[in-house]
Amino acid sequence: MSASQPQYDQPEAEPQVEDAPQAPYPRAVAAAEAHGPTPSGLEIAMPTPAPPGLLGLCGILFVIGLVTFFAGLGSDPDTTWRAFHVNTVYFGAIAQAGVVLVAIFTIVGARWPGPVKRIAEGLGAWVPVTFLLAIVSWFGRSHIYPWINEPLPWKATWLNVGRLYSWDLITLGLLTVLSVFFMRASLRPTLRHLAENGEGFAKRMAESWTSGWRGDEEEKAASDARMRFWAPILCLAYAFGWSLIAFDWVMSLEPTWFSNLFGAFVAWGGILSAVSITTILTVLHRNHAGMQGEVTTDRLHDLGKMIFAFSIFWMYLFFAQYLVIWYGNLPEETQYFRDRLGTEFLQATWFWQGWSDRVLGEPWTVVTLFTWACVWVIPFWFLLGQRPKKSPNFLATIALISAFGFWMERNVLVWPSLVPEDTWAFLGWIQGGIAIGFLGAFFGVFLLYTRVFPGLAVPAK
Repeated sequence: MSASQPQYDQPEAEPQVEDAPQAPYPRAVAAAEAHGPTPSGLEIAMPTPAPPGLLGLCGILFVIGLVTFFAGLGSDPDTTWRAFHVNTVYFGAIAQAGVVLVAIFTIVGARWPGPVKRIAEGLGAWVPVTFLLAIVSWFGRSHIYPWINEPLPWKATWLNVGRLYSWDLITLGLLTVLSVFFMRASLRPTLRHLAENGEGFAKRMAESWTSGWRGDEEEKAASDARMRFWAPILCLAYAFGWSLIAFDWVMSLEPTWFSNLFGAFVAWGGILSAVSITTILTVLHRNHAGMQGEVTTDRLHDLGKMIFAFSIFWMYLFFAQYLVIWYGNLPEETQYFRDRLGTEFLQATWFWQGWSDRVLGEPWTVVTLFTWACVWVIPFWFLLGQRPKKSPNFLATIALISAFGFWMERNVLVWPSLVPEDTWAFLGWIQGGIAIGFLGAFFGVFLLYTRVFPGLAVPAK
């Protein structure tokens, strides 16, 4: 291989960081010693206060979003409710997919994630919030769904408010219950020491979740068995449930268009988004109590490979959907791509006949191509080699671009269906303020869950 050729994932003659944890904080060591002999793989929950500055920032962002939301209701309710809807879809999918990731690790018996799975699991603290936000969206339904004010008689059986909200709330409620069962099974073995030696809310919570304790060995075995039971059920519920949510919350916004593959496309976007957010948080937590030495180059490499591979599969789903619609050329199918990529992408010769001079002038095309670059082009080309995946800051940057790209993607899924001629409808003080509020609330919930609950347990020694 010449020096100018890219170095793909081949073994390199460089020192490797052993994929074994170093000793956690002295407090954790002392706690583990006081706890006595423990079975292999046991973790002990050690709650640490959430950083007051960071938690305060999340609170400020949430307040900004709340104020913006109510101000927007008075000045532009259409924009307000649509921005609310976009962010509900984005953060809801990430949260549910975070728990599903841990379920996938359980099914395949993956041991490499270590404490990384606790970070992914922590995203699931937002799952019940998604259920509550779906209830709130009832009050803005006429501003979100165009078929309410302009009903389609031939789709009335499917596109009606009663059917949509009853089915979707049942689906989200079921996913919430399954997520709680799975997370409780996962966390119970870590909480006994906290129940005996903690204080305040954390102690009371741990006492409740560890009632009827049967010993470390038996609890660890029981936890593994319960997780193996719930994991496939949760994965199937996510696949079917979020496909239904995608059909109702996104595809129905363009009620005369349909695609059987669309549900899988949106649900897989949630998985890739969750991997990207997990990667960012993993890098940020590498010096957190109990995490020193846990965020190894091998684990970063595996996370990088997931972003790389999952982005390829996301692009495959996108292209598979596009290709079938393109060669079918049916009006009820092509409108979706026409509104996002323009008419040039529906032509037989769009790729080689000077399309760039024409396509960039059509609404939403530039935004859609930018989103495509963030979600697939950049992660694919910049994570081809081994070293980029092992560099914490570089990998986190690519993950951040991917996560932002998916926020753009959710906007591209929603706004062109409602305002196809207004390319920049997703930008504005209302849209930005509500997005900031969701961001603050989401990470505020994550911080409280992982510190107070806690979800970041440390290995017992």
